Amino acid sequence: MTQDTWVTDDLILSVVMGSRAYGLETEDSDTDRRGVFVAPTAAFWRLEKPSTHRDGPLPEQFSWEVERFCGLALDANPTVLECLWSPIVEVITPAGRRLRELRTAFLSQRAQRSFAGYAEDQFRRIDPVAPKWKQAVHMVRLLLSGLHLVRHGEPLVRVGPHRERLLAIRRGALPWAEVDAWRAALAAELAATPSVLPARPDRDRVEDFLIGVRKENL
Repeated sequence: MTQDTWVTDDLILSVVMGSRAYGLETEDSDTDRRGVFVAPTAAFWRLEKPSTHRDGPLPEQFSWEVERFCGLALDANPTVLECLWSPIVEVITPAGRRLRELRTAFLSQRAQRSFAGYAEDQFRRIDPVAPKWKQAVHMVRLLLSGLHLVRHGEPLVRVGPHRERLLAIRRGALPWAEVDAWRAALAAELAATPSVLPARPDRDRVEDFLIGVRKENL
């Protein structure tokens, strides 16, 4: 399928996420796409507002309306923030490029708690007797990404030197006790690491971007 068969006119950004973006892909890996679209400004004048998100048209494709995306990013949602640092960009318009250039404006110290909280939520769902190893990989990767974010000001999307150990977890080749010990060490390190992130995101810059997008789509 070519790009032109699935790109819609309102899509300003589409990136590949999941294992292919993280550097954890195998021959059987899906291609997870995440995107940002812009609803026509006049559509917000109606009682029934435009959708804040949508699935498809491709399998494993999900997109947010730009205002919803910005709100989630300001709240330090890990999935949304990482979209702005994906190394695989498939669609980008001038508005999408401005959004990518704005990405540091969304960052704040809230991300330290957010990444840790999402990883903790994954941990609580894992049965240590019969772990779901893919979920365990996601848990550890979130902690690695969050730790890199608070140290360097950007999330760790491509896992680099952690690849082989994470793939071993996904294969079930590491005992749960070792995985849990790694998780606990990363969680403690993330909690104790001084953050380079600002106390608050730059909401004014984000709002200026959103107003500009709305004007362009009026």
